[in-house]
Amino acid sequence: MIIVKRTGNGEEYRREKILRAIQAAFASTGSDTESPIINLVTSEIEQKIEKKQEDGEQITVETIQDLVEQGLIAHNRHAEVRNFILYREAHAKEREARNKILSVFATIGGSAGSSQYSLSERLQPILKGLRQDFPAEQYSTEHLWQKFFSFLKDDIVEKEALSMLIKAAVELTTQEAPRWEFIASRILNIQFRIQLENEMRKQNLNSFYDKIQYLTTEGLYGSYISLSYSEEEIAFFESKIEDSRDKLLTFSALDLLIRRYVIRTRKNKPVETPQEMFMGIAMHLAMKETEERSMWVLKFYDVLSTLKITVATPTLSNARKPYHQLSSCFIDTVPDSLDGIYRSINNFAQVSKFGGGMGMYFGKVRAVGGPIRGFQGVAGGIIRWIKLANDTAVAVDQLGVRQGSVAVYLDAWHKDLPEFLQLKTNNGDDRMKAHDVFPAICYPDLFWKTVRDNIDANWYLMCPHEILTVKGYALEDSWGDEWEKKYKDCVADARISKREIPLKEIVRLILKSAVETGTPFAFNRDHVNRMNPNSHKGVIYCSNLCTEIAQNMSAIDLVKKEIQTKDGDTVVVETTRPGDFVVCNLASLVLGNIDIDSPDELENIIATTVRALDNVIDLNYYPLPYAEITNQRYRSIGLGTSGYHHLLAKRAIKWESEEHLEFANTLYERINRAAINASA
Repeated sequence: MIIVKRTGNGEEYRREKILRAIQAAFASTGSDTESPIINLVTSEIEQKIEKKQEDGEQITVETIQDLVEQGLIAHNRHAEVRNFILYREAHAKEREARNKILSVFATIGGSAGSSQYSLSERLQPILKGLRQDFPAEQYSTEHLWQKFFSFLKDDIVEKEALSMLIKAAVELTTQEAPRWEFIASRILNIQFRIQLENEMRKQNLNSFYDKIQYLTTEGLYGSYISLSYSEEEIAFFESKIEDSRDKLLTFSALDLLIRRYVIRTRKNKPVETPQEMFMGIAMHLAMKETEERSMWVLKFYDVLSTLKITVATPTLSNARKPYHQLSSCFIDTVPDSLDGIYRSINNFAQVSKFGGGMGMYFGKVRAVGGPIRGFQGVAGGIIRWIKLANDTAVAVDQLGVRQGSVAVYLDAWHKDLPEFLQLKTNNGDDRMKAHDVFPAICYPDLFWKTVRDNIDANWYLMCPHEILTVKGYALEDSWGDEWEKKYKDCVADARISKREIPLKEIVRLILKSAVETGTPFAFNRDHVNRMNPNSHKGVIYCSNLCTEIAQNMSAIDLVKKEIQTKDGDTVVVETTRPGDFVVCNLASLVLGNIDIDSPDELENIIATTVRALDNVIDLNYYPLPYAEITNQRYRSIGLGTSGYHHLLAKRAIKWESEEHLEFANTLYERINRAAINASA
């Protein structure tokens, strides 16, 4: 038996569709969806359909729905009939709104669609799926039509109309109706796919393998991918790509991926889908696996494409590309010398060029008025050098993906602290400002103990170079009780000049800056060094831009410069001792997307992510040799979490509750244990 749909097309009769419709009517009133009446009504409807067919009537969807109403009335199911009628009316309005939107594109026509499908045909399944995927009233297609209609004008073209439809869905996104952002994403994806398909036809690219070969030839894909994987392997990976996972992306997420992260030609034409991007990253991260490599590719792809983890911005941007700098942040110890300071500025420029952020420790640089080569009162202090870092952050952006980022750290006892605390404030001498850096202070425990116990006490600010000259040691090289003893020794030494400032005034400056600018960041150096697992190898002066890295640091040291003659050519050779140039290899668990109640899901995802992070260390394109040396020496990785607030909301856990504290302790103990097990 053939049923005529509203489109005029025929479809084979299926009894279960009638059953589902009647069950839905029963469910809407809280009635038993297993009631024998449902089967009875369905059988009676079937008999009437057969009779109508014998009489030569055409059986349509509307015919069957009328019979459902009649059958429910005959059995006195009036509440179910009422809800079924309301259901039909709501769906009729949905169809009407959908058809109005589609008719706009059918009327306009144009070239926005591909040769295979018109834009109207592309939009139809998207719009039709809204009621099923977003059944709440606030996501009615009628709302979309009303907003879209308000943007329409007489001379609108197809491409512009599609942008207006996307804009309509975006503007419907509110706190009360947040899922419009997913609807906007689906429409945006149509627009993106049209552009992509046009470029694919133009370049005659018919497969993922073809695309990789083309991008490699164009210098947009690293040749190492083609050298590592065969055509058969790449075809297999293509078969595992799940384009439906694009539906997990909000409009903001998809828009960001399209604008910044999917590969584009030099004429700015997209040549990669988000899912191909995730697969390309996975292939890169698994490239050097020696056993079950394909399994690791698919594991990496799955956790990325289902948004259960996020990798660092440089990994997302640079994996699979010729210059594959995959690490997030770097930390450099700025030495107290002209060569050293400019080397650190150059190091930051190289890091930023390849997509990394930077932490720079200025605690060793002499303060304003310090001596240079014995001449007293001539040093310019740290602010001038920080301004160089500020301008470098602006000038050398991260591949156009985001502005260069640098955090500058200074000890709470450094003589230039008051000026440092005013780097980003809006009043004062603008020549002493650096608005694009992120200032951070390294606090010893003594600072906060004194604030707690005697805030009216004085605090003493000193120049690190002067201390080194007079005392023969660098105060910043110690911590804890040893630092406190040396600090008090320096305060008592009359040979060392000091800025004596009431502690209350320093705290006031810190709070004023925090209120105005959100900085300075705080780094509690004594606590960090107490927890340092590699304290036998050095000291930790500061952290990075996001203050999550804690790793041994030491400055790069110039050993010598010499003129040499090689093969008849005169060259200048600079020899340096690499120090500890800290590297941060990051990924984050998206807790709101992970089923933490599953016995193994969290642990399996962590094991996969730790594996990928460890691979980053060996696969990285390092912007500086110092970074490679330190990264290979310590092999440190950072596994963070995001979406924690989402997880709490899903579980209805109040933020300020004992239940939350217990939940946090249990969850992060699991994460910590799983990460250590995976790392081991």
